[in-house]
Amino acid sequence: MSKGNLANIKDRIFKGCGCLSIGFVLMTVVLAIIGSFIDDDEKKDDAEEVATEQVEKKDSVVVNEPLEGDPYKELDELIGLGSVKEEVRTLANFVKLQKQREAKGLKTPKMSYHLVFYGSPGTGKTTVARIIGRIYKDLGVLKKGHTVETDRSGLVAKYMGQTAIQTDTVIQQALDGVLFIDEAYALVPEGGSGQDYGQEAISTLLKRMEDYRDRLVVIIAGYKDEMKRFIDSNPGLQSRFNRYIDFPDYSPQELTDIFKMYMKKNQYTITADAEEYLKTNMEIVVAKKDKNFGNARYARNIFEKAIQQQANRLAGQQNLSKQQLTELTLEDIQHGFSADKSMH
Repeated sequence: MSKGNLANIKDRIFKGCGCLSIGFVLMTVVLAIIGSFIDDDEKKDDAEEVATEQVEKKDSVVVNEPLEGDPYKELDELIGLGSVKEEVRTLANFVKLQKQREAKGLKTPKMSYHLVFYGSPGTGKTTVARIIGRIYKDLGVLKKGHTVETDRSGLVAKYMGQTAIQTDTVIQQALDGVLFIDEAYALVPEGGSGQDYGQEAISTLLKRMEDYRDRLVVIIAGYKDEMKRFIDSNPGLQSRFNRYIDFPDYSPQELTDIFKMYMKKNQYTITADAEEYLKTNMEIVVAKKDKNFGNARYARNIFEKAIQQQANRLAGQQNLSKQQLTELTLEDIQHGFSADKSMH
């Protein structure tokens, strides 16, 4: 019932009662009850709006607490990325030695722990950023070693004056850990106007990197050419980011190995002819790939499409054996590739 109907209720109460005082009391009670319902509805609407804002914020800012275990071992177990592993190991060795020199009272060169990752989508940049956070914790660079992942949408607000606050909020979440900004070049749109709020996010970020130089590590990531343009756009970025790690695209064999990794994790097997088809088509796909090729994401999508096809193939059958439940056939793999033609 809306507030607009309260006047009608009031008139009915007075007309139906011979005593003004009794009518007034009844009216007060009714108004209180109705008002409580209206307040509850309004509060519910407000809560729903807040929940929506929180969901939107959660989607653009993801906090990953550090996993247990040996980060160096996890790094070594990643498929491919030989040059990346070497760079990370070299960085870790250098930091470790400088910490030992510092403990002995020796001079140590000023170094930046911030990093630039460049490469195509799906080449493991986010995964390695999480591992580096744990390595930095192990080395005593960071206290927590968690990773806060975001992009332009998590840093840049829609209205003037809000971006600095929004960026600072994300940075506060990342203190004592790693702030990973994917597609960071989007903060400076190519050919964009000077009114873009991305510059405000960059200014806030640079200031906080200085304010919290002992508590915050920032890793920015994206395509090589775009990241170079981004770094060159601001002298402050150039001075703070001077260590680059190149993430190469995966080879056909590495993509096949990634597919088989997903099989192993999810207890699937594959027939010999299906595996041969998988290898051959990975080679074809890599030969025809463009800039937007998904690399490991592509291999995962093929796997997901293949197991969906297996479910369709076995639908309606009773008393399935363990082999039937786990085995991927040529038909399943063929469907996986045909379903993802748009991603080639």
